[in-house]
Amino acid sequence: MTRFVTKAAVAALVALPALAPAAAAQTQAGQAVDEKTGPVSFANVASVRLGGDPQHGGALITETQRSPLTPGQSQLGTDRVAVPKNDGERNTFGPNYEIDLGKYDKPSASPYPQGIASRDHKVVAALQTTHVPTAVAETNYALRDNGRGKPAPVDNTVLVLEGAHSAVDCSGPGKVSSTTTAARVWVRGEDDALKQVAMPASGTLSVTGLKMNSPTPVPQSDPGKTTSDLVVSRVSAFDQLIKQDGWRSGDVTAQAGWRVEITTHARDAEDTKLSDVQTTMVLGGVSCSIPKNFVAAAGNGSGSGGTVQQPSVPTEVPAGYLGAQAAAPSDDLRLPLGFGLLGGGLLFGAVAIVLGRRRAARVVRSRGE
Repeated sequence: MTRFVTKAAVAALVALPALAPAAAAQTQAGQAVDEKTGPVSFANVASVRLGGDPQHGGALITETQRSPLTPGQSQLGTDRVAVPKNDGERNTFGPNYEIDLGKYDKPSASPYPQGIASRDHKVVAALQTTHVPTAVAETNYALRDNGRGKPAPVDNTVLVLEGAHSAVDCSGPGKVSSTTTAARVWVRGEDDALKQVAMPASGTLSVTGLKMNSPTPVPQSDPGKTTSDLVVSRVSAFDQLIKQDGWRSGDVTAQAGWRVEITTHARDAEDTKLSDVQTTMVLGGVSCSIPKNFVAAAGNGSGSGGTVQQPSVPTEVPAGYLGAQAAAPSDDLRLPLGFGLLGGGLLFGAVAIVLGRRRAARVVRSRGE
């Protein structure tokens, strides 16, 4: 039986308290910010952690955008339309799951409910002309379990976040905000139909008994007996993001994004419990950080995402930054970081399964309980 539970948790719009500036550090709008301690933002379309133990599990982290050192923006290319993107990522993620990121070729190939149009994602990390770091990630997300074996993509879809939007803005120590929203949420319920469900404006959505497999099949498991529990919530802490080591915080940090936690209860044909497998995803993870003494420079633009004033003929930097005289940090994060960060290949799926056999499923509680 599928059961939906909503609980009050973290507010979607977060305003961080003011911090007293030690010494106002006014910067010139054309001057580069400090790479290690200056204002910075990051944006990631989707990343996955396999296994409940970050120290021993695996992770698939897609390309991460980092704001440049001078006013400009870094935007994810439109060639990223799904996770996994290639065989290397598929070997890491496992054969069953797929995350669609908005774009599809024709209606018959759509993983979304009828009426949701194909679209490009918008994933941008920017440094405004005022040196204010902002970031935004928005698209339609669809999580598919291809282990269901249905011919139409939408018949394998188990979760849809339509019009998902996450954004952060670090205008000053007392003017830091984040927001995580979605126009509609769809979940495949006990009747095996993909239906719209209510996502609380500030809370979590819990669904139990989903007819859903793990990313990599558990040996001897029976898909007809295996079920999963799903918890959808908003990112409320920096450590909840799934990120590379170079994705840093600062004295003052804001974060946003959708967090999806799946606990799969694998059972065999005799309905005997085999193991529990934990999978965590962050969809549209973004953050921005500033020093505690940050003061915005005089400029002509601020706001979430790519509102930077661009020259009439944008300068294209090989790393992907846009903007006049944009500078790329030496530890540029927009290199191919999609796979192999914490290990390799099918080992990730195997580790997740082994961990499931050693541990009971992690209890997921509402934020603030």
